[in-house]
Amino acid sequence: MERLPGGCRRLAVQLRLAMDPQWLWAVLTDYDSLSGFIPNLECSRLLWRRGNVVGLEQEGAQVFMGLRFKARVHLELTEHLEERRLSFTMVKGDFRRFEGAWQIGGDGTVTTLLYELTVQGCVGMPIGLIEQRLRDDLASNLRAVQQEAQRRCALPA
Repeated sequence: MERLPGGCRRLAVQLRLAMDPQWLWAVLTDYDSLSGFIPNLECSRLLWRRGNVVGLEQEGAQVFMGLRFKARVHLELTEHLEERRLSFTMVKGDFRRFEGAWQIGGDGTVTTLLYELTVQGCVGMPIGLIEQRLRDDLASNLRAVQQEAQRRCALPA
């Protein structure tokens, strides 16, 4: 986690997997199904598609310090198929800044999955209090994508 000016935080987490990258791409681009396996993501809905650019609405919720918090974002996401990269930026939502990318890489023997996020909370949101929660959520999101890709890969054709 990197602390940036103005209450922004940049987080990055990476997994190394023994898996064909196509399975990860298939999971990450199954936008309407993401809330079925990513923790704390209550809704994920594809709004529109224009070539390799999509509009996505997502809503997350979690309990923090005994209170239930919800956040909604409308994202514009660009699919860079050749680079196996999904970059996103918030168009509208409950944060001042919410942008990042999913990157699938590898060297032929191991596949990597990298998730980067730069986030700036809304006015009055104490980013310092939620840093650990953000860090934990990123790691659990990556594990959830990994588990879903492994599940799909194991299904009979």
